[in-house]
Amino acid sequence: MKPTHQAGGLRSALRRLNAGAALAVLAAATVTTGAASADTAPPSDRGRLVSAHRTTTLATKEDVAAALAAATYDASTVRFGVDTYRLVYRTVDPGGRPTTASGLLVLPRGGEHELRTVSFTHGTTSYRADAPSSMVKAGFVSSPALTYASAGFAAVAPDYLGLGAGPGPHPWMDVPSETTASLDMLRAARAFVPSTGRALGHDVLVTGFSQGASAAMGLARTLQAGDDRWFRLRAVAPVSGGYDFRHAELPALLGGSLEPKSSVLYSAYLLVAWNRLHHLYDSPGEVFQAPYDSTIEALFDGSHTGPQLFAGTPDTIDALLTPHGFEMLRHPTGRLAKALRVADSTCDWAPGVPVRLYMAGGDEQAANANTGRCEAMLRSHGVSAAVVDLGTPDFAGSRHLGSNVAGAAAIVRWFGRLP
Repeated sequence: MKPTHQAGGLRSALRRLNAGAALAVLAAATVTTGAASADTAPPSDRGRLVSAHRTTTLATKEDVAAALAAATYDASTVRFGVDTYRLVYRTVDPGGRPTTASGLLVLPRGGEHELRTVSFTHGTTSYRADAPSSMVKAGFVSSPALTYASAGFAAVAPDYLGLGAGPGPHPWMDVPSETTASLDMLRAARAFVPSTGRALGHDVLVTGFSQGASAAMGLARTLQAGDDRWFRLRAVAPVSGGYDFRHAELPALLGGSLEPKSSVLYSAYLLVAWNRLHHLYDSPGEVFQAPYDSTIEALFDGSHTGPQLFAGTPDTIDALLTPHGFEMLRHPTGRLAKALRVADSTCDWAPGVPVRLYMAGGDEQAANANTGRCEAMLRSHGVSAAVVDLGTPDFAGSRHLGSNVAGAAAIVRWFGRLP
């Protein structure tokens, strides 16, 4: 398929995202980390709450509706005002070592005492201040959580490792650590919510966008497996995921059928983040062409904004990758092939709850074939997952980003109809 917009639209989108992040100054300048150090926290400490503070209040449903409308989100399902909190909690890194992570919790200012929970896992960002818990005002990343909470759910949105208040670099598209960070965020939320006079019930409705779609499937699988004795999977509704990098996303990305600049950024992010985890290359010059080989790893350190990534990377894959880099992604072997098998297995199981896969036609960043592959994998396990076509939604010139906006409105209505 052909790209649906030009790179200028993506630049505009990232400018808007980072402008929103720049306004997200938390009420408290620092987060209290408690007496214990993450270096000494045992794995059994997973999910223990380290700190929590309220970041903002939208006292009335009119306040929430205005905030969502300003972020171009659908405000028609708003029923309550909301309180938002940043939680910092214990979890583990990709190697199973103790660390901390942060996330956004949004609670409705009304409704039932015992709340059903929506876990929302966000899409790709590499700038730590773009994480959900870093944003006080409604923006692209935080508005889905506001949507779910203002409809009466407890919305739990993990930042993942290395974003928000979490230390270290972010291990992008590492489903195992996305899963542990998401599950432990649920546990931290359950520990905190009673202090607000509410409680979290057993049911968790799981959703996520783009990178977060795979994370959502990973969390859903671990909830169904009973990895936590309290929480119970109720439904799954991922949006525009990259569920099959090897057979769907990478061929489309390398073949030029996706938007060129986003393809550059995703290729670079995958190689840099996974080299940290899996040692794919000894020197950046093996896979990245000069002059980017000397600068590109630093761009993904969590401190560089979207506009800085755009300025520091080429506009085409041909200008980014060496012949060896192309060959590595076209025909994965060894450690890369092994890592892809893990990342591409998030739909390879049998959910025992309702599943809907949301997508936008002509998505310029997440090839639609990803959703087809996920639906087929679920079907091979006897699961009939409804594929919901959101049409051609737009956010800042992007159908991919638009699917997050349209998906939040569609999913909150579906979740609200479930018993």
